[in-house]
Amino acid sequence: MDTISPFQTLEPLPISLYQSQCVIHKHEILICGGLYTTDCFSYHTIKNEYRYICSYPKKVILIGHCVVKRVDTNNPNKITLLSFGGVYKHTLIMNYVSVWDDVDDEKESKIPNDCNKWLPFTNKRNVPICIGRKDGNYEGVRALIGGYKNNLLFITYRPKNIDVFDLNTLRYVNHDEQPVESVICYHCLVLKPNNNVSKKKSEMILFSRSTGLAIDYDETNNTFRYYQIRVCKSIFSFHYYAYVLVNDNILFFGGDDNGYSIESVFKYSIKENKWVHFERTLPIPLSGSVGILSEDNTYVHILGGRSGATQVQEHMKTSVSEWMKKETGIERERILEEAIEIEKEGVVKERRRIERDKEKKFQERQKKLGGMYFLK
Repeated sequence: MDTISPFQTLEPLPISLYQSQCVIHKHEILICGGLYTTDCFSYHTIKNEYRYICSYPKKVILIGHCVVKRVDTNNPNKITLLSFGGVYKHTLIMNYVSVWDDVDDEKESKIPNDCNKWLPFTNKRNVPICIGRKDGNYEGVRALIGGYKNNLLFITYRPKNIDVFDLNTLRYVNHDEQPVESVICYHCLVLKPNNNVSKKKSEMILFSRSTGLAIDYDETNNTFRYYQIRVCKSIFSFHYYAYVLVNDNILFFGGDDNGYSIESVFKYSIKENKWVHFERTLPIPLSGSVGILSEDNTYVHILGGRSGATQVQEHMKTSVSEWMKKETGIERERILEEAIEIEKEGVVKERRRIERDKEKKFQERQKKLGGMYFLK
């Protein structure tokens, strides 16, 4: 194996960040607070520099919040950030314009007052809108925007909830409970590539510890369908990982394994339904960091997190191509071990099915015999 690290260390974060939320906007990574941290920054991927944007309102406490981006179709240079959820629920928006535009004081004064600051999310009558049910637990919530008109906010949160919120009408249109056994939080949620929006269907993938789900939402009928995805046994107990979707692959970096930060890197191929546990690892164990894909899909940035009990200012990037190479010998061995494990599980499931069938037939015979005795 090549001993040169696939990770490049970048300018450290202005502050230490854990459980941060980030979105990409052209050559900028917008960093939107973190655990008990309300400051927001823009990182320029070419200049390798940071600039302060703003801070959340003083009353807002961030613990496990979520931030999503919505692009203005009329003005692609202007985007809207929506921040919500967490232990102490909030719902705020920011109309963002780049802080990297070199403008003089006179031009800067023309920037609209409602830009680059967190403001209440309101309807046309200026009534505040809250995203989050009164009794819902939104710590570690994950969400994404999809739908035929790119207007549906899909929200997944504890213990196994999924909501659909229409960003045009500002109303909930669906709520469902996902067929999972473990609690969903600080998990992975992505929109499948080549999403079939032309047929008004949104297809998503969710991973949380040992849970793997393909989620299909039919916009016309307003219904969900779920399909189980097997999770690699080596990642069964992990959460708090950084993750990114790259074409047909989801990359996972680090995470928390029963209280311990880890340095492992995994890949799940959606097309092949295959897991790879990489031989290469992060330079340091990290949990609660955030992963973001560059605008041109060539680099993955890993920001912040904890290494052990220490909250870090780590910022590194790695080339996507490094994780698309042919598997090493050790990686192939791990894939083979996983295949053997799948085969064993298949045998066990088949045995259980046979036993259930036998028990069912036995119960049916007993029922018939009881009926015959009753007739006598």
